[in-house]
Amino acid sequence: MAENESPTERRCRGRPQVRPDDETRHMIYEAARREFADKGYAATSIEAVARRAGVSTKTLYRLIPNKADLFEGMVTDRLERFLSDVNLRATDRASIDDALYAALMAVADLALAEEVVSLQRMVLQETGKSSDAAGVFYRNGIKQTAAALTEWLRAQQSRGLITLTDIEETAGMLVGMAIAEPQRAAIFGGVPLPSRSQIEARIRRCVALFLDGCRTASESKADSV
Repeated sequence: MAENESPTERRCRGRPQVRPDDETRHMIYEAARREFADKGYAATSIEAVARRAGVSTKTLYRLIPNKADLFEGMVTDRLERFLSDVNLRATDRASIDDALYAALMAVADLALAEEVVSLQRMVLQETGKSSDAAGVFYRNGIKQTAAALTEWLRAQQSRGLITLTDIEETAGMLVGMAIAEPQRAAIFGGVPLPSRSQIEARIRRCVALFLDGCRTASESKADSV
């Protein structure tokens, strides 16, 4: 049977399958996240990250040219994975109150996650060494979350449930009202993150304050019945 094999088949037989670059890059980012968390930015070396990821330093440098890019890429990768779990599609809820509560809880689940807050603390400590790292949280975290909430609010307005003049500005204000204060306290003040029940109560208050100002007359009348 071996005599019938083509030259290509003979060369490939027994050769290990090549891992896709995207998969390798993710393994490197996961290893970097643990190294940065254990040792901080300054004490983390490319060689240590490569060993932890199980790749050669040559492979790491081929995919990620330097430590600053490694740090920024690690932050971006982690945020994107958190953002992929955020679901603001709550239009099938029975009431606008429950729908907005579900949407803002999704935002809080991202912004007030222990690992996200820890990453933000790390970024603040290391921004002098990785100049664009702080912007990663704005572009990939706050901005994308606000954009998703903007689309959600636009859908509710199309349904005739709320009336808004500047939907994008409103989304930013809602994100700030829901998570900004406890997030800042945890990042800058070292205050423990609120419990789940405290977050839920805060979001309920935000929902009530917001909807009292923008609920349409027909929706208010329906709620009072």
